[in-house]
Amino acid sequence: MNIKHLSAALSVAPQIAPADVPEIAAAGYKAIICNRPDGEGADQPSFREVELAAQAEGIPVRYLPVIPGQLSDAQAGEFGRLLDELPKPVLAYCRTGMRSASLWGLSRGGSMPPAEILARAGECGYDLSALVRRMVAPDSRVDFVDAVHQVVIVGAGAAGIAVAASLRARDPDLDVAIIDPADVHYYQPGWTLVGAGVFDAGETVRAVGALVPRGVRWIKSAVSHFDPERDTVVLEGCRRVRYKQLVVCPGLKLDWGAIAGLEDTLGANGVTSNYRFDLAPYTWELVQSFRGGTALFTQPPMPIKCAGAPQKAMYLSCDAWRRRGVLDQADVRFETAGTALFGVADYVPALMDYVRAYGISLDFGRRLTAVDGACRVATFAVAAPDGERVEQVPFDFLHVVPPQVAPDFIRASPLADAAGWVDVDQSTLRSKRYPNVFALGDAANTPNAKTAAAARKQAPVVAHNVLFARGRGAREARYDGYGSCPLTVERGKIVLAEFTYGGKLAPSFPSWLLDGRKPSRLAWLLKERILPPLYWQGMLRGREWLAKPEMVG
Repeated sequence: MNIKHLSAALSVAPQIAPADVPEIAAAGYKAIICNRPDGEGADQPSFREVELAAQAEGIPVRYLPVIPGQLSDAQAGEFGRLLDELPKPVLAYCRTGMRSASLWGLSRGGSMPPAEILARAGECGYDLSALVRRMVAPDSRVDFVDAVHQVVIVGAGAAGIAVAASLRARDPDLDVAIIDPADVHYYQPGWTLVGAGVFDAGETVRAVGALVPRGVRWIKSAVSHFDPERDTVVLEGCRRVRYKQLVVCPGLKLDWGAIAGLEDTLGANGVTSNYRFDLAPYTWELVQSFRGGTALFTQPPMPIKCAGAPQKAMYLSCDAWRRRGVLDQADVRFETAGTALFGVADYVPALMDYVRAYGISLDFGRRLTAVDGACRVATFAVAAPDGERVEQVPFDFLHVVPPQVAPDFIRASPLADAAGWVDVDQSTLRSKRYPNVFALGDAANTPNAKTAAAARKQAPVVAHNVLFARGRGAREARYDGYGSCPLTVERGKIVLAEFTYGGKLAPSFPSWLLDGRKPSRLAWLLKERILPPLYWQGMLRGREWLAKPEMVG
């Protein structure tokens, strides 16, 4: 843990894990404050998990979540009240410690000189200068700009790094900045194979700093909100970055808290999910130890990232149980909120062959609403002609896919549509309201599958169109909705679904070589051996193999 001491009463730290709490207690901390909202990162334990660990150590813990950059005076006042009333010393944490330090700075603004606040925070590595401006001259922050860049990219995930690399490949002199507070970057398509014992979790992780393209400035901060009328992005700590063109691709938010009781039992009591980095290895542990009983695999309402991932986990688990001779003792059920097994009908026959072979029960129109881990009971809202009814299902194994929404700072922004996603033209990926704003990846409202393969195709389109908006080129590029979902139906075989808008098939290979509608060992080889290096060394390096953008007109 990287704990920084702001005062005798308060220290701050980046995200802590439940396993860190005994060490925190041993270090003498008497209380914990969490300032990070749940669901910000794919590797983030929930507040409830930390709270349970703290309760076991007898440490009081409080939840005061702050959306990055949207720190209010009321929140600062509440932080000051908590700091006064809780036993000391107190440890506060968020993603990086910046929000906790900012809350402290604002809460102490009336009792400490601004210079002392700046100095103490600076010694801990936190620049609170923008907050000091806010304390001494609130109106000055409206027009003050901390940095100016030609192109600003929000998000250093697959989409953001790929766009930055494609831009620099087209124009090595272009001034590009990428904003993201995360230290690590994850190859999330690999987590399905981590949950099946094929990949080690460590193979899916790289440092963000090693991936940001050379010449691109990395602003290691979280975005608070957007001010597109002033071509400005506001960061946590109230810093402001101005742009000529803006690219928005922060991913989406996994809403674990939308399922009652789930956060109390994730990673225990047979409850797991391949949608979180630290839980995918637990999936494989459960698969290996399973001796029979009821195994539930859930899928929430759309949209979700990688719509095939919920059933990939199911097929690979069934295959492992079949190989070990315990599948006959398993009652496997696919509990999906949808009305079909897969959204593109051409791939359903091959998938149904495996559903029958594994003896899987398909239960449509069922939405997971609660989990009682101690009693091992899952509660579902079941669609019925006269409305919804409630059904409780005992389980021995539960793989959960949480509901998924746009990040909070996107939903609250002028860039969003009514559902909270960035509102763009589905072809050019340009904002419908702001001509110098683009979006791609999971946060965009394009009606395509939210997959890394989609981002791989979108990134060159956005890179081209950003330069077109800067007066370069004669025509805009067009994204056709391409997405790919390698459906791992057994270890060694994949149904390779590739399609564009409207579910139109879009195979990358001739059918004599690889027919994606049929399970294939070649497709497995592609998923296991080819796609990871294509991701790390191709897509994230601006090499647009099989991804050259198509021009409009």
